Amino acid sequence: MPNTFGPMVFTKEHVDRADILCRGTLVEHLGIRFGVDAQGRFTADLPVNERTLQPAGLLHGGATAALAESLGSMGSALMIDLDRQGVVGIEVNANHLRGVRSGSVRATGELVHLGRTTHV
Repeated sequence: MPNTFGPMVFTKEHVDRADILCRGTLVEHLGIRFGVDAQGRFTADLPVNERTLQPAGLLHGGATAALAESLGSMGSALMIDLDRQGVVGIEVNANHLRGVRSGSVRATGELVHLGRTTHV
């Protein structure tokens, strides 16, 4: 589905605001770090460590879902007036293609729908 409303370019100021909004939340507990890539897309990195592993020593699927939910919700939050509107996730779907035991994983957001009441 093509983006017909133009690109949303995120900046360091967006990242700083996201960091402030996420203090004391699951995002901070998991060590998720927001950023911006070279194309101005919003990104989030999740460390693969003792907080995010499942008992078999692989990245926990719930941590992956939390990464996706956090990136999408925060991306939407940065595009609206939070004094007038709120953001909640309505669906997350994850397919894990291979296990990860260490390092970090990155999620990159791309806005495909900018509606009055929903963002995808």
